[in-house]
Amino acid sequence: MPQLSDLTPGQRAEVVSLAGDPALVQRLYEFGLLEGETVEFLALAPLGDPIEIRLGNTRLTLRRAEAAGIAVKLV
Repeated sequence: MPQLSDLTPGQRAEVVSLAGDPALVQRLYEFGLLEGETVEFLALAPLGDPIEIRLGNTRLTLRRAEAAGIAVKLV
């Protein structure tokens, strides 16, 4: 199953599961990054880290290591 960190700019995906440090997972839940939500990969920093995603009307910036814990399926 692909991870959020594997996507390229412009791709959309549905969140399947979140894994990682419990504090990080809790913070992502608080931002609204829940299973079943659709996210869009917006941009990648010039050196490859961090990445920017859109979740509803919100833009989030995540480190690639954080995004690697988010399993997605392409929409």
